Amino acid sequence: MIKIDGSEGEGGGQVLRTSASLSLVTGQPFRIENIRGKREKQGLMRQHVTSLEAACAISESECDGLAVGSSEINFRPGSVKSGNYKFAVGTAGSTNLVLQTILPALVFADDPSHIILEGGTHNLMAPPFDFIERAFLPIINRMGPTISAKLIRHGFYPQGGGRIEIDINPAPLQRIECLDRGKLCSTSGTAYFAGLPYEIASREVKAASKILGWEDGAIGVRQLPEDQGPGNILILEAAFENVSEVVSGFGKLGLKAERLAKTAANRMKGYLASKAFAGPYLADQLLLPFALSGGGAFTTVKPSQHSLTSADIVEKFTGRKSSFDQQENGEFLVQIG
Repeated sequence: MIKIDGSEGEGGGQVLRTSASLSLVTGQPFRIENIRGKREKQGLMRQHVTSLEAACAISESECDGLAVGSSEINFRPGSVKSGNYKFAVGTAGSTNLVLQTILPALVFADDPSHIILEGGTHNLMAPPFDFIERAFLPIINRMGPTISAKLIRHGFYPQGGGRIEIDINPAPLQRIECLDRGKLCSTSGTAYFAGLPYEIASREVKAASKILGWEDGAIGVRQLPEDQGPGNILILEAAFENVSEVVSGFGKLGLKAERLAKTAANRMKGYLASKAFAGPYLADQLLLPFALSGGGAFTTVKPSQHSLTSADIVEKFTGRKSSFDQQENGEFLVQIG
C-alpha cells in the first residue's frame, strides 16, 4: 500500500484527488494521513467525500474513513465499470474537482459513460467549468478519447445548485508533445452575474478591457437567472491554434469589481506576454494524463506548488518522473517519463 502524507507539498485536496485517480487506473491501494494538512480547515470536506464516493461507485472500490472531517483514509481500488452515473456534492463544492477524480479511470474503461454532476460549477479554489470545457478537455481529446461537457445550470458559492453533464467515449491515451501554442486566433471574455446589480459586471468589463487593450465588445456581460445566484465571475479566454487559456476572477463579498478584474486581466496579460503552451492551471492538469499515456512534454510558465506536488504523487504511482527545466526565454520545459 502506497503511504502518503497529505500535509506535504501543496497540502490540499489535490493530493487526495490525484491519488484516487491514479489508484483506480493502476490498481494500487493507498493510505493518506494528515489530509489537507496545510489548510485552515483540515480533513475531508463535502466535495472530497463526494469525489471518493464517486471513485468507489464507478469501481466497487473500498474506502475506510470516508466521512466529512476525516484526516486519514485507506483506499483499495476495484475494477472500473463504465455506465451512467449521477453524483451530487450537496453544497457549492466543485463538480469539476469530482470530475477530475473519476475522469482518468473512465477514459480507460471498455465502454462509453455518461456522468451527471450537481453542485458548484463556478467557485473559488477550483477551475470553473469553462476552463474544463475549453482548455483541458480539448487536450485530452487530442490524446485519443472523445469527451464532451455541457453546462446545464450555473452553481455559485455558497448556494451551489449547478449541473454539468459529461459524455466519455474511452480510448487509450496517446503520448503527445505540446511545445507550440500556434498563432493567436481570438481573445474574448464574459462577466457573468446572477442576483447582483448589473453595475458590478459592467465595472469588471471596463477595468479588464483597459488593462488588456482588447477591442470594444471583446468582453461582454451576461445576466443569469436570479435563482442561480447570487454569484459573479469574470472569464477571459485567449484561443490559439493549438490551445486555449482560460483565466477567471471570482466575485466574493468585500472584493471590489475593479480589483477582481485587475487580477484576472494581469494573469491573462502575463500569459500572452510569454510563449508558453500551458498556463499554470492547465500545467497542473496535464501531468497525470501525460504520465498515464507513457510520457510527453509541454512548455509552461513558472510551475506552481500544485504542479510540483502532483508530479510527486504521479511518480509514486507510475514511477514516471517529471522534470521542470527553465529555458533561456524564461519558459519551463516539462518532460514526463
